[in-house]
Amino acid sequence: MKPCSENKIKLALINLEGWAYNDGAIEKRFVFTNFIDALGFILKVGICSEKINHHAEIFNVFNKVQLRLTTHDALGVTENDFLLAAAIEKQL
Repeated sequence: MKPCSENKIKLALINLEGWAYNDGAIEKRFVFTNFIDALGFILKVGICSEKINHHAEIFNVFNKVQLRLTTHDALGVTENDFLLAAAIEKQL
């Protein structure tokens, strides 16, 4: 799978509120009321990832979750990253 062009990435991000392109990946930071809510969200991300067979880099500190999506084999952002981001957004 080939990585998307920067132009295609910018266009796709229009439909993904809060997501940004940074250093070969798309990223978003989520803030929850508490750690349990953040952990529940991480679980939902994991389930989405398994269904799509594409996995996020997940960083968590207390009530904050940072997601980073990239396709390592392609060395950049691919359609799979946008599919996963859209699936994650439906979990909110």
